[in-house]
Amino acid sequence: MKKKKESAFKPDSYREEMLKGEHGLRGEGSGLTENLTLIIGLMWSLFQLASAGFVLIDAIFVRAIHLTFAITLVYLNIPMFKHGKSGEWDKRILLAMNRVTVLDYIFAIFAAFSALYIILDYMGIASRAGLPITRDIIFGFLLIILLLEATRRVIGPALPTIATIFIVYVFSGPYLPDFLAFKGASLSRFISQMTMDAEGIYGVPLQVSASVVFLFVLFGTMLERAGGGQFFIRLAIAGLGRYKGGAAKAAVLGSALTGMISGSSIANVVTTGTFTIPLMKKMGYPATKAAAIEVAASTNGQLAPPVMGAAAFIIAEYVNIPYIEVAKAAAIPAFASYVALLWITHVEASKLGMQGLPKSVLPNVKETLKEGWVFLIPIFMLLYELVFAQHSAEMSVFRAICVLSVMMIGTSYIRARLYGLPRFYSIKLALKDWLLSLSAGATSMAGVALATACAGIIVGCISLGLGQQITTFVEILSMNNILLLLIITALASLLLGMGLPTTANYIIMASLTAPILVRLASNFDIHGINLTVPLLAAHLYCLYFGILADDTPPVGLAAYAGAAIAEASPIATGVQGFWYDIRTAILPLMFFFNHDIILWNIHSFPMGIFIFGMTCLGTICFASFTQGWFINNNNMLEKALLAFNTVLFLNPFLITGFVLPYEYRYAGYALGVLIMGLVYLMQKARPNNVKPMKAPKYDII
Repeated sequence: MKKKKESAFKPDSYREEMLKGEHGLRGEGSGLTENLTLIIGLMWSLFQLASAGFVLIDAIFVRAIHLTFAITLVYLNIPMFKHGKSGEWDKRILLAMNRVTVLDYIFAIFAAFSALYIILDYMGIASRAGLPITRDIIFGFLLIILLLEATRRVIGPALPTIATIFIVYVFSGPYLPDFLAFKGASLSRFISQMTMDAEGIYGVPLQVSASVVFLFVLFGTMLERAGGGQFFIRLAIAGLGRYKGGAAKAAVLGSALTGMISGSSIANVVTTGTFTIPLMKKMGYPATKAAAIEVAASTNGQLAPPVMGAAAFIIAEYVNIPYIEVAKAAAIPAFASYVALLWITHVEASKLGMQGLPKSVLPNVKETLKEGWVFLIPIFMLLYELVFAQHSAEMSVFRAICVLSVMMIGTSYIRARLYGLPRFYSIKLALKDWLLSLSAGATSMAGVALATACAGIIVGCISLGLGQQITTFVEILSMNNILLLLIITALASLLLGMGLPTTANYIIMASLTAPILVRLASNFDIHGINLTVPLLAAHLYCLYFGILADDTPPVGLAAYAGAAIAEASPIATGVQGFWYDIRTAILPLMFFFNHDIILWNIHSFPMGIFIFGMTCLGTICFASFTQGWFINNNNMLEKALLAFNTVLFLNPFLITGFVLPYEYRYAGYALGVLIMGLVYLMQKARPNNVKPMKAPKYDII
């Protein structure tokens, strides 16, 4: 029994399985399937690049073709049933499955044809808008069923089950009790809404996936394949390794850098964690804490610009603002959260008596930059396009991909000339690697594309009139209390996140609760002042708690991935990771009412930097409060002062409003700094009983 348990947590195999699961292609493809997957993935990437850059295609056509590629890849790679290697049902989540069968090929053909039907009969569907004929209903019904099944295969049963519940609610509404009753919809209207226009499957979520998200995922995949991920890790180790708990600090920074371009917590864990978790364990961190630090860092990567995952681009569409405004609003909470996590690693190292890594075993910063500075070019290009040129997100990432493509091939040619290698052969290998990276980027999108399409079913059901009924129910449940609704939204997001990907989780919760949050907040006063809550704050609130679900026990997929690498308990890792991530959970509760943190109506760069600094101090105080350590063990008085300071830094008007007008709220920051200094002096005066840890044997990193 013990041997069987150890094999289940074999790091290398589990890493590969989790990564395949995150990408949506978990089958053991070979032969025809493998070749078809490679070709279809390559065609998908080339199509997306063409439609983004130089070919004008109708938006609905792009969405339909996008869905066609995704659903075809899933049916060609993921069989209907999950089985373990022993023949028993595999109870683990997102793991490898048996090979596909002829039946799956048939499903792929029908699914592709159903997804393309809106293009094949575009003029006919447009001429009979809202009045589908029998053929329309048949193909629409077929698309819904095959989409639900494909989504179940790629991301599990949770999202299809929720979508099915919404569908059942639409048709059973007239027969339910009064408080749940809904007028319902006919089959023809339902099919028309879901599959024949842009308010269902082909709605905003799929549109964002097809236009922007695909390109960002492709950009991250290509950069990682080119060697950018390894460069970021080495750079982090070189820069932070010599400080106390340097291995953990480097893990946080490395995961932040890779997470910002990958937009996936699980993929980030299984790539960067393979290197950072063993290094942290070697330096003296317990396995559970090493895994939890990596999980917390990787999870928060979805919060940080410039990528932020698919949900950020959907927020921009729903709120009707440019993506750069979403990135601007997310910047302070995201980076302040990382500052607090760096502080947590310092606290944990201080508790254990750790020292930094010797300079002799660390990579040289200058040499590391000299070897890998070229990986910064496409990132700077992306930031320039987004921030300074202020081009659309789609155009910005397209140009960054073009620069990255030239870099991948050009560096190979330059390297061949410098080292006297065969130039033609080097360029041939570079082109092959470029084409493979395009295909890999496409296969990474299969799960995201189907999640957004399936979530579109839920959004379509809500737009049929179901939303008003659900809104009324949520208002009754919250008793029109904004604080209670915030708690309900947070708990529901965490609960749904155990089975749903971040994007789908956000779409559902934002559709159901965001408008109500804004409306109820309009009746909420702080010290007699009504602070209008922007819709963006409500959407970011839903996103934050959806992301935190990735390391929330008992089913936090990122925690399972980290635990497998660390050879630790998944539940213990999830609990520890969630305890670290509480510092992130406090931020949406604060910025929902303190809009300075999301830079709402803040247009001064120095003012933004000032607010960022104060927010960082607030998260550090909160982290010290939860971890029981500032520069020494906290006593009860110091815990109380740190908790008070957390509120003072993150929402000063809650405190200063008792004695000062709203315009003078920033005076609270001065009091917070004084209290922080007082806690420092109190703890500095006490002896520190932590014994220095014995230095391990070091190898060159």
